[in-house]
Amino acid sequence: MAYDKNNVFARILRGELPKVAVYEDQHTLAFMDIMPATKGHTLVIPKEPCETIFDCSPDGAAATIRTTQKVAAAVKKALGVPGVMLVQLNGTAAGQSVPHLHFHILPRAEGLDMKLHGRTMVDPKTLVPIAEKIRAAL
Repeated sequence: MAYDKNNVFARILRGELPKVAVYEDQHTLAFMDIMPATKGHTLVIPKEPCETIFDCSPDGAAATIRTTQKVAAAVKKALGVPGVMLVQLNGTAAGQSVPHLHFHILPRAEGLDMKLHGRTMVDPKTLVPIAEKIRAAL
């Protein structure tokens, strides 16, 4: 299947859709999930057009992992949680809802109830203070 250049993350990368950015470098972008499963739910994507981990170049995958590692540490510190869960899905059969490689960073604490991803959209304004905390922890 060919990469869909009009998927939501491709449009975010082109500046066609808004985002609450947390971190950006030459190869990757990290931003708040507009449909968070937990408070602080952050996404990391490569700027390279790839649908799954299997389509990404080794350099693009490595850059995405480096950013995921960096941002996950900042999310953990900024939100004061004891752990983070990293989720990366490949293909619709695995539950991937946006056909662009991405990692979910989910702050976790004992007993924290987690909503299913993609069910409830939040007001992006509520994400800004959380993003500011994460940026400060970078």
